[in-house]
Parts: sequence; structure tokens; C-alpha cells
Amino acid sequence: MEKQETFIARLPLKIIQGVPFLKYFADGWAQVESFQARPDDLLICTYPKAGTTWISEIVDCILNNGDVEKTKRDVIYNRVPFLEYACPGSPSGIELLVKSQSPRIIKTHLPVKLLPKTFWENNCKIIYVARNTKDVAVSYYYFYKMTFVHPDPGSWDEFLEKYMTGEAICRNLYVSLLA
Repeated sequence: MEKQETFIARLPLKIIQGVPFLKYFADGWAQVESFQARPDDLLICTYPKAGTTWISEIVDCILNNGDVEKTKRDVIYNRVPFLEYACPGSPSGIELLVKSQSPRIIKTHLPVKLLPKTFWENNCKIIYVARNTKDVAVSYYYFYKMTFVHPDPGSWDEFLEKYMTGEAICRNLYVSLLA
């Protein structure tokens, strides 16, 4: 019988340069930091629960000249890999991106200060999507509750306090992109 890696739920967040990350994402940080962007990469940068999948589908459809059949070629997380994604038992975002042909659509929830330098060096296009932060907080709270890879959100009041003080994942994104 083959040994499977145990997936431990509700692990505490890890901090990278002052930004909280899921443990598995933080464990793969070296690969993200050294990621090699290509000049024709298109980066979709959003706060979690701000319409990332929606804009990813739209951009993929535009790049396929509106041919909806071409957008059905694969699931969205393979067509638009999540740069910092890393979880046991599935390919990381970096692994998917290395295999992807250009032009690549890439999604991220990283704050600007943590984006790999090659996005800037290659003058990549970046699409930034914002959503009402109150709506994002509510959506993110329920996502935290449902997704056991996130720490326990506690009550709404407890989560909101963490969200507002930057203790929730990627909370600094809005502030850093708008600064």
C-alpha cells in the first residue's frame, strides 16, 4: 500500500515579509519568489473573493476571440494557474505555469511588494480587480468557514477584526495596490 501524505486541516498561518499565508503556500514560497515571468504573461491580481474566477473566465474568452468552446478545454484552475498555490497531492501553481504555453494568464492574490521581480522586469500586463471590501470580507468569512485549509475564522466579529488588522490571508493587497 502506497503511503499518502496526511493533509492537516486548520493550520495556523505563516508570515512572509509581514503578510500572512497558508502554511502550504508559505512552504512553496522559494519557487514563487524565483518565478520567471515571460513578457507576454498577463497577471490577474485580486484580493481573494473579489471576482478572480469571473475575470479569469472573461480574459480567457477574450484571448480565445470569444470562442466559448475553447474555454471549455479545461477547468479554470488549469487554464489560469494560481501563482502561489501549493497543497499536498496536487500540482503547484508554479508547476502548472512552467508547463503552460505562452501567452499565459496567471492569477495571484499577492500584494505588489511580493510579486516576483520578473513581472516588472518583463513589463507584463497586470489586471487589477477590486470589489467592495465589505462584500469581500463577508464572502471571505464564509469561504474560511467552508475551506478547512484556512485557520478557524472564529465568530464573524473575530474574523472581521483579523481581516481589518491584516491577520487574514492577503489582507494587505488592497492597501499595497492602491498605495
